[in-house]
Formats: sequence, C-alpha cells, structure tokens
Amino acid sequence: MEPAEYELMDQAEQRMWWYRALHARLVNALGDRRGCVLDAGCGTGGLLSVLCQHRPDMTAIGIEYDAGAARRAYDKSGALVTRGSVNALPFADGVFDVAVSADVLCHAAVDPALALAELRRVLRPGGRLVVNMPAYAWLASAHDRQVHNVRRLTAPGTAALLVRAGFTSVRARYWNGLLLPLMVIQRKLLARGDSASDVAVFPPWLDAILHGMTQLERRLPFPLPAGGSVLAVAENP
Repeated sequence: MEPAEYELMDQAEQRMWWYRALHARLVNALGDRRGCVLDAGCGTGGLLSVLCQHRPDMTAIGIEYDAGAARRAYDKSGALVTRGSVNALPFADGVFDVAVSADVLCHAAVDPALALAELRRVLRPGGRLVVNMPAYAWLASAHDRQVHNVRRLTAPGTAALLVRAGFTSVRARYWNGLLLPLMVIQRKLLARGDSASDVAVFPPWLDAILHGMTQLERRLPFPLPAGGSVLAVAENP
C-alpha cells in the first residue's frame, strides 16, 4: 500500500465503523475454534488487537510485509508479528488451527494461488480459513489505487478461488449490503479523480449510524444478495 495509507489505517481502524464491522465478522467466523490463529497480512494490527482482547483462548500471530506496519501491529496488539510475504509464509507445515486473510488476496503484490497454497500448507488438516475480499470489479475507485488493489471479486468468484486452491466446505457471502447504494454514490457519482482514500475517522454521530446499519444487517435472518465485501469461510481437508 501507499505509505500514507498505513498511517490512516493505524489511526482509524480501532474507531472507524467499517473496521469494527469487519473485525466483528471475522471473529464471529472463527466459531468455536481453539488453538493458534494466523492473521495473514495483519497491517497495523487492528484485528490482532481484537483477537487478543476477545479470543484469549487462542494464540494470535501476525505476518506483515511492511516493516513499519509490522512494528505498529506489535505495539498495538502485543502479539507476535513476523515480517514476511503471504506468498511464502515463514512457518512450518500444519502449525495453525485458523488463518485469516482480510483484504489481502486483492493486493497487486499478492499471487492468490501462491498465497492460498501457503495458507493451506500452514493450516493443520481440518483447519479453518477465513477470507475477506472487496466485491465487484466495477466498484474499483481511487481508494483501490491507494491500497494497490487489483482484484475485486463476487461471492461466487471468491468461492471458486478457494475451491481451486483445494479448500472444502466453502461458504462465501456478501456483507455491507445495506450501505452498498451509498458506496456506489460515493465511488461512482461523487468520486474525484485524485488519490483519495476511503479510510477516515468519521464524526461520531455519522460513524454510529453507519455502524448501526452493519449491525442491523447482521441481525437479518437471511443473507443479502449483494454487498460491498465478501466474507468466505473454508476448511482445509
């Protein structure tokens, strides 16, 4: 990512509605799993911090390519953070019970096939993989350029990617669907031609409304047919 994006992420990810909604879904996707969880591409440590706080029954470990972000992640979470690439994970085979990859497989520097093969390798048999991906190529915007995103996938496309990598019991669903119309307006109708980022600390009243919409969506008895992101859960056979 652009260096300035790490600074924005570090400042916003523990308060901004989108990160809080994402982290809640990722933690929920862990289910009743125990053991060791890898945050593959942990950025500045927001999810690691949440895992350490809300899943003390698990040992959280992060890996991050950017040295500055890795230091921030360690300072923020207190978890072990290793520098390295998801394309070639510096871990032994079968050492993790769960692996999480949140908005990482979309990056230009990441080869999804290599990264998923590596995630399968370091997961124990029966281990769980949780993946979040930005949805829809047509939603690409200046923010994607800032974070070096080169792929946005549909739910079926994300599921197919995991199946090709050898994962089983794949479930992929959209989320952030109630706010998708606002995303379309912001990205396609109000978008500027500069390199603006979507990451920001919102006014408290607006942040509360947006986060409340994501909470309402979580309580719906059915999945929405569209959304700004895709959350997928799969098992390592």
